[in-house]
Amino acid sequence: MDGLVIGLALCDQYTQVNCGGQEKVWSFPTVICKKKNEDLWFVGEEAYGFTLAGDGVIVDKLLNLARKNGTSTIGNTKFTGQELLERFIEQVIALPAKEYGTEKISQMVVALPNVDNRTMDCLLYCADHLKIPRSHFHVISYSESFLYFVLSQEKKVWDNQVGLFDLSQKGLRYYEMKVQKGLRQTIALSDYENLDEGVDLDVLETSAGARLADRILCACGERLLAKKLFSSIILTGRGFEKPEWAADFMKLVGRRRKLYCEPHIFAKGAACKALDHMGKETAFPLVLICEGRLKATVSMEVIHEERTTQLVIAASGDSWYEAKSTMEFILDHQEELIFQIQPVDQKKKNEVRIPLKGFPKRPERTTRIQLKTGFKNENTMAVVIKDKGFGELFPASDTEIRREIVL
Repeated sequence: MDGLVIGLALCDQYTQVNCGGQEKVWSFPTVICKKKNEDLWFVGEEAYGFTLAGDGVIVDKLLNLARKNGTSTIGNTKFTGQELLERFIEQVIALPAKEYGTEKISQMVVALPNVDNRTMDCLLYCADHLKIPRSHFHVISYSESFLYFVLSQEKKVWDNQVGLFDLSQKGLRYYEMKVQKGLRQTIALSDYENLDEGVDLDVLETSAGARLADRILCACGERLLAKKLFSSIILTGRGFEKPEWAADFMKLVGRRRKLYCEPHIFAKGAACKALDHMGKETAFPLVLICEGRLKATVSMEVIHEERTTQLVIAASGDSWYEAKSTMEFILDHQEELIFQIQPVDQKKKNEVRIPLKGFPKRPERTTRIQLKTGFKNENTMAVVIKDKGFGELFPASDTEIRREIVL
């Protein structure tokens, strides 16, 4: 293998690792342990083993600890959550490195149950620590990983809608995806909901508890799948590792549609995306709309080479975290900036106007402005507009406008 192409599904409960094009998946609890009096670190079941033997100190909930800038004292040394997360991922990627005989990482994609600014920052710092170029390291949501996994299958799997039930220690979550074919583009959409009808996995240890859980899942399935046409249903999560306990639910969701049990869907989906980054062209020429990606296109009308054109600042389907830009313009009879917002699921555009209040009064075409845009999340764009002046004739001022635009 020339370089590792890694897909990593990561949450506070478990971690799964898969390399693009390979079947093997490593799956273990998201915990790390330092061996007493030695600078040796272990993860997963090994970490539990040393801790139970009294030879190590274990730390769990690593993502949450790093996100909250927490610390943990091991022996006489205090470690930050960020440091522990870095050590954990370092140990994790050592597994495929040993298996396939290379430490080089060509691409790495990490999938999370939910994406937020702080957690993504923490993971990018991990990439820096591991000396993985940021252009080779990406963070996506489970929703996006689900899309990549399904779209990498035969078309008959996703010709109609696809449902995914994820039953884990944290509860029951339902994902749904569909593909919409248009004249100009094909869109793949994925969304999810956390179901209140939670099932504690401990109840599955008894026959009475398993029967109750089966009835709860049947009620969920009847509500979620009613009056919809599905090509397939996928089951994942620890609760479906041995799905025999949910016999009635299995019959319900498998009626007139394909039923699959895939315990490693999010790691494999992340590996599919990592593998796709290796090609010159994407194997998925669709607009992906899901958590972590923009659901609207933001543009401005500008004049370029004497022609009026629409300048796209960020397009629907772009990763909101990576959709950052810096541009400069010269104002010509303009006292405001007008942003046009085109949601992917609506025909009508919205407009947001930002008046350039406080900017120095100068002759036309002698004011240069800098526009910086970025996103706080998939629904909120942050805008910074600065006066850059116009050479020595009109020096730049300290005028600056900051706004947030809700898409």
